[in-house]
Amino acid sequence: MGSPSEPPTGNAVIRAKAGPSEIVITTTERLAGAIHSVTWDGKEFIDSFDHGRQLQSAANFDCAERFFPEVFNPTEAGSNVDGAGEKSSSRLLKLSVDGPELRTTTQMAFWLAPGGKSDGHPAKNDRLLSDHLVSKRVRLGHGGNPHVIEYEVTFVIPEGERHHYAQFEAVTGYMPPEFSRFLKYDEPTQKMVPLDDGPGEQASPVVLTTPSGSHAMGVFSPDPAPGYGRFRFVAEKVNKWNCVFRVHDPKGVKPGAYRYRTFVVVGTLEDVRSSLGSLRQEFQRP
Repeated sequence: MGSPSEPPTGNAVIRAKAGPSEIVITTTERLAGAIHSVTWDGKEFIDSFDHGRQLQSAANFDCAERFFPEVFNPTEAGSNVDGAGEKSSSRLLKLSVDGPELRTTTQMAFWLAPGGKSDGHPAKNDRLLSDHLVSKRVRLGHGGNPHVIEYEVTFVIPEGERHHYAQFEAVTGYMPPEFSRFLKYDEPTQKMVPLDDGPGEQASPVVLTTPSGSHAMGVFSPDPAPGYGRFRFVAEKVNKWNCVFRVHDPKGVKPGAYRYRTFVVVGTLEDVRSSLGSLRQEFQRP
């Protein structure tokens, strides 16, 4: 993927058989190594339009003031100002592929450029490229189940910033509008239960599926206190799920590494339901 003196291109593919098809994951230079595409059984699962709609990670911070989303928001794939263009304001530092496993490290751009606004609230960053790093390890297959993707993310908060609140979007997926049914995995019954459009968040894993259940994607984390969110953006014609973790510390959120383990599940709705059940069983707390 390039010599040590050359930055990696960001273009990579991993693939592995899963049922009747392969799961194929593609990263691109355009997105600084963020995941541009996930396909299975003839279907694209990701609506990679701008530099926000990917399978990717991001973080939000309060700068020790009242919290507003997006105003201090390092984002793996790049910045809002990158739009649908071919370049990312984020900087890919490392990329490697080993069979079914992908690893990247990215210096994240802020979602808003200096002087930008979100819902009327001004950006708190004074430059476009942050000092925040995100590293991911993505591996196709887990415990003999080819429909499960291991997705481990480590955020590194730099020294010299002051925050009382950090919101880590360990992983989010922006999906085409045909993934129109929102469901949650109900652990007591091991069944899928309908969710409304929200936007909302709950403690149960969220799944987005096509109406027939032929293609679905869900997320699970064994780490403490995940929040599973879902969003329907009608005008933008895109649907979203995420897995979020929050850190509060009135004395200041400590700099350093924050690691989160998640699993993204791809297949039919029944594949996803049974896989979430297996993951719940594997990581069941006493």
